Amino acid sequence: MAKGQFHSKFSPLAIAALACVLLTALPAQATDLLQAWQAAQAHDPQLLAARAAHGSAQPQRQQAKALWRPSIGLTASAGRGYGETQMQGAQFTAPGMGTSNGVDFGTSVTHGNATQVALQASQPLFNPERRAQQQQLNASADMGDLQWQAAQQAAMLRTARHYLDLAVAQEALRVLDQQLAAVDQAFAEAQERFDLGAAPITAVHETRAQQAQLQARRLAAQATLEVQRRQLHDTTGLPAETLAPHLPTAIAPLGQALELWQERAAAYNFHIRLQQRAVDAAQAEAGKHRASAAPKLDLVAQAQQQRLSGRGDFGRHARNKDTQALIGVQLTVPLYTGGYRSAKAEETQAQWLAAQAQLEATQAEVARQVHAAWLGEQTGVQQVRALEAALHASAARQDATRTGQTAGDRTVLDVLHADNDHAATTLALAQARSSLLVAQLQLAQLAGQLDESALQQANQNLTASQPDNQNQ
Repeated sequence: MAKGQFHSKFSPLAIAALACVLLTALPAQATDLLQAWQAAQAHDPQLLAARAAHGSAQPQRQQAKALWRPSIGLTASAGRGYGETQMQGAQFTAPGMGTSNGVDFGTSVTHGNATQVALQASQPLFNPERRAQQQQLNASADMGDLQWQAAQQAAMLRTARHYLDLAVAQEALRVLDQQLAAVDQAFAEAQERFDLGAAPITAVHETRAQQAQLQARRLAAQATLEVQRRQLHDTTGLPAETLAPHLPTAIAPLGQALELWQERAAAYNFHIRLQQRAVDAAQAEAGKHRASAAPKLDLVAQAQQQRLSGRGDFGRHARNKDTQALIGVQLTVPLYTGGYRSAKAEETQAQWLAAQAQLEATQAEVARQVHAAWLGEQTGVQQVRALEAALHASAARQDATRTGQTAGDRTVLDVLHADNDHAATTLALAQARSSLLVAQLQLAQLAGQLDESALQQANQNLTASQPDNQNQ
């Protein structure tokens, strides 16, 4: 598959419709990342706008080809006319009358009907200005293609971000519900032990305070979940009740040097390639105005006929007809434009230099973005490893604290703190894994390599989250 290209034998609209039907029929089945992307192709508003804008690319190429094709025109006019001709010193010859020299002729139609028909055809043979215009149109069409491909990659990354944001929000609510269930149980036990005189009232107050804090956090988490669910729904158009995304699990590091990613981005990044074509278009525009002073040569064919009939000085039924035809070449040499051509050439030359400067700025910005994304991926790998170790340690601490509480060495508050630490580490690990996966996809986008195969590979790193409270 070519870099940044997306191919399917089904239309994006058909894919999205099929995905909606299947997901509605099976609401218990979680949505994977590929299903979300297939739906987004036919629903994402920004992608739809980019697809519509891309429709201008092919017509621009057709315009470029048409510049060197023949043009044919027909003109016709009719109305009231007036015409007089005079000819002096002519030679006149007629049967039976011999030849006469120095003859004067005249025609006159002062109140008549006039018609005119002309057919013209031309074929450019040499036209530097038109050649530059053709290059400009082709460059603009290439820019349209690159903008569409860049929009596809941006939509893919946007869909992945929204998908993973929802997965993390869903996990946050699940973890909070687990904490609440544990605190509710601890509160009931503390209340029972207090009623029996086996525990102080402080244990009841501590669990009650934890319970209130978790309930407040759950309300915020529920609101965040609804916002993220709406965001993914707006992107994909999938029913909200079917949006049950997967969380990343083990993610393999990319393990490639920064220099390699910089080389890929310099060669394939769509923003750099787009700006390169913008430089080409600006150069062609400048060349077009420089070439406007050059001679132009066209192959031409013309035929026209003029008729004028009516009343004149020599009678009431005068009729004049003039027929002309020409085939040959036509040379056009611009001589003076009042300074417009030179001023326009200076303007477009400055715009070309500005486009070149913008290209250098884009290259530098993309290089910085690649560096940041690469560092984010490298740091993310280390963060995930550290949090995995921390999660294992917090689980061991949690078990030890509960055992200590049973033995009377730990309080209810110690257990709640251990539970909170384990829950916070669980959520931090889910967030770190999601951020790592996004960093890898962003790095692929910057290198012009984010396509469906890359998304398929990312999808293999996902696993269904636990179903607790997915439809809260």
